[in-house]
Amino acid sequence: MTVEVRRSRDADERAAAIEVRRQVFCVEQGVPLHDELDGRDEEALHLVAVDEDGWVIGTCRLVFRGRTCQLSRMAILSEERGRGLGHALLDLADLEARLAGSERISLHAQIHAETLYEQHGYVPRGPHFEEAGIEHVAMEKALDA
Repeated sequence: MTVEVRRSRDADERAAAIEVRRQVFCVEQGVPLHDELDGRDEEALHLVAVDEDGWVIGTCRLVFRGRTCQLSRMAILSEERGRGLGHALLDLADLEARLAGSERISLHAQIHAETLYEQHGYVPRGPHFEEAGIEHVAMEKALDA
């Protein structure tokens, strides 16, 4: 199956991305919906993985603050995991952050995903902490000019 990883194109795709996040974070992981919907979606650049039938099956979002890009809400439907979509979303996030003039990307990684981010050059900073009832670690990556 062919998957296209790109910027979301419209409000329908952004809504579908939020639905993927609801399935992953709220249904699978038990995060309350009010914690998942933090009010930052309107200001964010949403990246999506779209299958050949036009369904959004993975997503992440980027919020830009000065020279820092915050990557958050990376989610891939359970049945679509293990296909490299997380890697593809992270590669595109790097490109989009560079195009926006960012010097670094920061994120809060769930501990089970820490290795994925390390494979993409992210470095943990600080101790583990709990966010929405799930153990996380802050990570950051400097972007080459």
